[in-house]
Amino acid sequence: MKKGRLIKGIGGFYYVYVDGLTYECKARGIFRKRKITPCIGDYVEIEVIDEDKKLGVIEEILDRKNEMIRPAVSNIDQAIIVFSIVRPDINTMLLDRFTVLAESKDLEIVICINKADLIDNDTSIEEIKKIYSNTGYRIISTSTKVESELEDILKLLDNKTSVFAGPSGVGKSSILKILTNRELETGDISRKTGRGKHTTRHAELIRINDEGWVVDTPGFSNLDLNEIDEKELSEFFPEFNEYAEDCRFISCIHVNEPDCAVKDAIEKGKISISRYENYKLFLKEIKESRRY
Repeated sequence: MKKGRLIKGIGGFYYVYVDGLTYECKARGIFRKRKITPCIGDYVEIEVIDEDKKLGVIEEILDRKNEMIRPAVSNIDQAIIVFSIVRPDINTMLLDRFTVLAESKDLEIVICINKADLIDNDTSIEEIKKIYSNTGYRIISTSTKVESELEDILKLLDNKTSVFAGPSGVGKSSILKILTNRELETGDISRKTGRGKHTTRHAELIRINDEGWVVDTPGFSNLDLNEIDEKELSEFFPEFNEYAEDCRFISCIHVNEPDCAVKDAIEKGKISISRYENYKLFLKEIKESRRY
């Protein structure tokens, strides 16, 4: 038996990376009976049935430290959340959806503001940095026209498995093409809608540097938060945590309760109003989803 990592799955075939070699594998029927589907990023054990042709069978799927449903990847360390500053314009509500979902999977978060070359000054980028200044997230601005600006991302990928996520058309695949020296399908912005066209068709784990992995994933325009408990949502806004312990009620969800330290911090400008408004929007969405 060999231990490796599942890096791609297409049409019932799974490609497993083992010590620099890639084996084409099928999964044992027992996984289907157990209702377990192999996931990109899984650490697996395979039985080699043809060494010359690099063919094998997945015999065991090892325990996952985390798992994302959309995109379907596992054992991720950090999320590089890519948004463009223009074309399409940045949508902080959608950005906050990504950060909340990444927080819920206990991922390190890096916000990458791409297409910085398309604006005359960095005022817009500075405004974004101000909104997220006390979240603890690293924020970098990039342009695929200036490859040296991508060096910050490259350093962050060492010894980690990173998922690149964000809406379509913001330049995820273009960034990965440069970082990995691979031809990845890229798309333009729809003239009619102003939104990005979906380009990446499936998730794939790509080797980068000596010890890093990245996942190129399909872009999303909608992300639901149904898996998140309304009482836990505030924990996924890290800037709230510093103040939440001073709320009168331990179960405070920072909306209508009296003596709420989080609301007090917002009134004093210590927490972004934009982030708080999105928090309330998500909270309402989660509550309404529970009614059905």
